[in-house]
Amino acid sequence: MAASIHSESVRAALDSAHNPSSRMVRVDDIDTPVPSPFPSPGDWRDRWIYFALVDRFSNPDSPPTALPWNSPCSRFQGGTLEGLRTRLGYLQRLGVGAIWISPVLQNCQGQDGTYHGYGIQHFLKVDPRFASDKADPDGELRRFVDEAHARGMHVIMDIVLNHAGDVFAYVGDDGVERSTMPWRDASYAIRWRGADNSPVAAWSDAPGEAGLSEKAAVWPSELRANAAFRRKGKGGEGGGDFESLKEFVSDRHDVRAALIRCYQHAVAKWDIDGFRIDTLKYVEPNFALTFGNAMREFALEIGKRNFFTFGEVYDGEEKIAGFVGRRTNDDGDMMGVDAALDFPLFFRLPWVVKGFAPPTDIAAVYELRKKIEAGIISSHGEASRYFVTFLDNHDQTARFLPADPANPDRYHDQLVAGLACLFALQGIPCLYYGTEQGLCGAGSSDQAVREALWGKPGAFDEDAALYRKVRELALVHAANPALRYGRQYFRPVSGDRVTFGLSAWAPGILAVSRILNETEVVLVLNADVSSAADISILVDATLNEAGSIYETAFSNVGHAGTHAVEETLATVVGSGLPAGPVRSLRMSLTPGEARIVRPVR
Repeated sequence: MAASIHSESVRAALDSAHNPSSRMVRVDDIDTPVPSPFPSPGDWRDRWIYFALVDRFSNPDSPPTALPWNSPCSRFQGGTLEGLRTRLGYLQRLGVGAIWISPVLQNCQGQDGTYHGYGIQHFLKVDPRFASDKADPDGELRRFVDEAHARGMHVIMDIVLNHAGDVFAYVGDDGVERSTMPWRDASYAIRWRGADNSPVAAWSDAPGEAGLSEKAAVWPSELRANAAFRRKGKGGEGGGDFESLKEFVSDRHDVRAALIRCYQHAVAKWDIDGFRIDTLKYVEPNFALTFGNAMREFALEIGKRNFFTFGEVYDGEEKIAGFVGRRTNDDGDMMGVDAALDFPLFFRLPWVVKGFAPPTDIAAVYELRKKIEAGIISSHGEASRYFVTFLDNHDQTARFLPADPANPDRYHDQLVAGLACLFALQGIPCLYYGTEQGLCGAGSSDQAVREALWGKPGAFDEDAALYRKVRELALVHAANPALRYGRQYFRPVSGDRVTFGLSAWAPGILAVSRILNETEVVLVLNADVSSAADISILVDATLNEAGSIYETAFSNVGHAGTHAVEETLATVVGSGLPAGPVRSLRMSLTPGEARIVRPVR
């Protein structure tokens, strides 16, 4: 049982996790004791996330394999876990609370196009191509995780439940071997791949373990069976391969049990704190429920009280609701994954920040969410724990920040305005790697946004303006609990201080309050990059006495100053109420300015 979920090595990792200990980790020439297993954060809303594509982040030993560093590249560039580890101080000083790393389990070794890590061939080992230490890839991942923990950061591993890598080839009716085939109801004939990635003519059925290389077929042995895969070609939500990545029959009990044990092993062996689940949309919702519950219970058993799982459901609110949490009207008593990537917000926020869509589009996202998630959200503020928010990611063809070669800083203020929204709106903010250094890739495929960051001149410059702005936002986010836990209200605004209403024009004024207990914190964005705005923003009359003072906690353009709460007689459009006394904050915003203000205590 060289690589089985019942092997001695797997059992040893699981047993070790059940026996808490302490590890000494050397950080900045100081030995630091780190508990193992490492405890979860009390609330993941306190841990904003930085997503690093391992192959494209850093390598301290060699430059990127393809140059220029920001050219679209479909093969390994050479980034390593050691490259990430050596930049942990950089991330810590940025204010990062959790690092989400792309999948690092072993992919098919003969395939250079799986630099992204999503084509897993061995679910119990780290891919040596992500390691500087080729003799000990598993140890290199653990060293990275240990130092992240010693620096007070948590680690989220990207995982895959829907499919394995391109571990076998299809054999068409013409006898030709192909990586992909069109979907059909009947299973195709297949040939499993050997260690050199070539299909083996004798392996039309899964090969046995005797003498089998751990680079061949698929591991662990419990997944190595024809019946574990659909073998019906490419498909969609109803079933089928994800391009050349072969789909599991994940409604089989034995397949589910094997995948659950593989990922419990990952938590135990490498002390992982959370999982981001790739292509969760294509997994049966009842398996997502079972998996989320199994990870939660295992983590609780070893002392991780708040293990975090969030999934990629590239869809709208209705689809996401089928995977997140436990609806009060569902049968059964298990909970699914904790959260989902906030695609509904992503579909709207960049357009509003850039002035192409009205701020009411953002308000509509949350209004629909309250209706769809009515059986999950326990209070107005709790929506923030169920969504991981973002401006861009590795699956897009362009980053949020456009390029202007003649003026490289031209759109930086607009990017920071978008980040201010991300850190002020409900959800757990996630920053895509290189954003803080001004990466602005765009093209015809996702390769355009997967730049080899360490190849950029001055790639990890902590004096860079964007880096400093992100750090400033992180400090504001940490210092204001209302931005992490607060209820959320979209505020009517007024230019004449007589008639107030939500901004339904583009470019418009986005005004949002986050209220926690007796504290109201307000985000205001003037999305018009050509015109200033002198406006008033409605605030809570119960919490804010006339004459009370708000101070500027953050401005993307560096403005400071205070604002007094005013009382006036006004009409609020859409409220159904007659004109009456309201309280508001008067504010002058420069073109494109985003500002976060809070009460002076």
